[in-house]
Amino acid sequence: MATDVTRVTAVIKGLGPGGAERLLVEFAGAAAQHGVELTVVSVLRQKQHLIPDLEALGIPVRCLGVTRLRELRWIVRMVKSLRAERPDVVHVHSPALTPVVRLAAHLRLLGLRRPRLVTTEHNRWSSYHRVSRIANALTAFLDDATVAVTDEVRNSMRPRALASRAVTVRHGINITAARALSGRRDSLRTEWGIDRDAVVVATVANYRKQKNYPVLLKACALATARDPQLRFVVVGQGPGARDVEALHSALGLGDRMLLLGYRPDAIAVLSAADIFTLSSDYEGLPVSLMEALALGLAVVCTDVGGISETIDANSGRLVPPADPEALADALVSVASDRQLLASLRAGASALGETFDVHRSAEVLVALYRSLISVR
Repeated sequence: MATDVTRVTAVIKGLGPGGAERLLVEFAGAAAQHGVELTVVSVLRQKQHLIPDLEALGIPVRCLGVTRLRELRWIVRMVKSLRAERPDVVHVHSPALTPVVRLAAHLRLLGLRRPRLVTTEHNRWSSYHRVSRIANALTAFLDDATVAVTDEVRNSMRPRALASRAVTVRHGINITAARALSGRRDSLRTEWGIDRDAVVVATVANYRKQKNYPVLLKACALATARDPQLRFVVVGQGPGARDVEALHSALGLGDRMLLLGYRPDAIAVLSAADIFTLSSDYEGLPVSLMEALALGLAVVCTDVGGISETIDANSGRLVPPADPEALADALVSVASDRQLLASLRAGASALGETFDVHRSAEVLVALYRSLISVR
């Protein structure tokens, strides 16, 4: 445990159940053990799902109380909050916020003693709004350090000189805590009306275009037609919920795929499954993938982003994006071969050991302190 305390304020757009938000909560759980005194500033008041998790860890959360970023009073409130906190480091986790925070820091609006500025890129730049890409390209040189969650994300930065300045830090989760929530397999299957010996495929992903749920639902229809004992459970919410529900109905999936909505116990849901899947068109490094590996689920996902950098033949199977037939084939192949399934689950569990949040926390804290030391 570190003896020197580093004061860090994390700035994020909201605290809904997204990947960047969940990674921040995971880091918060390890921060104190690594000598970090963490405060979180969240901009949007309607996205508060994870605030109780942070408060349970003793992490102060300042909500700036706007519903949209175009309500520019959030900038004044953020500046006031950061001036009051006087952190050593400001770490920003949203491309929509970073240009504003960069300018505020370098104009000394955050105080004459400028905090060191770190930003994390959680997704490839081509997925960002055009205005956000331009604003970040013009201001990224103001960072003291830029972190990317995968090599693909880092290499997506433009101009390429920005990518050469960034560092890749593979984040992690609290593996022990995740595994401690894995004792409800039988009770959850009973609740869902699923046989204890059935092969269950699970996904945890918000209903967003990036996740390409139509591919997953069509793959479910194809796979369960070939293997009627196969079952799917989905944890997710978001703007595409009605479209997902409509396609679920149109395909007649019924109880072959259970749409569970948002679940604060998503890890417990994963622990009741055998296979983890994502049908995404692109990804950073999904938290749900790390959780699935920690729980020893075989992985059958699209071959994109951080998934491609993580999964090998010992832990899962990867298929091309936007191809429901290929996804269905891979799911049935793994589910129908119990020996293969067991082997992949063992490989996934071993791989999951590498995603320990304390490893990534050590890297980030070392980065913070290296920046502070050169004042």
